[in-house]
Amino acid sequence: MKKETLACHPASTTHRQMTEEEQLAAGVKPETLRICVGIEHIDDIISDIGQAINAT
Repeated sequence: MKKETLACHPASTTHRQMTEEEQLAAGVKPETLRICVGIEHIDDIISDIGQAINAT
């Protein structure tokens, strides 16, 4: 079980070996983000996501 929440950009990490067409066929768009939620307190998770959104 994951202890901490992680965010990644599949197009440039887990699916980077695929062509853009293969990524799209797999449902991975350039703007897709994957968030794996850990076991932190929900208020901490919400706060961290809010900070990340506001920083962009």
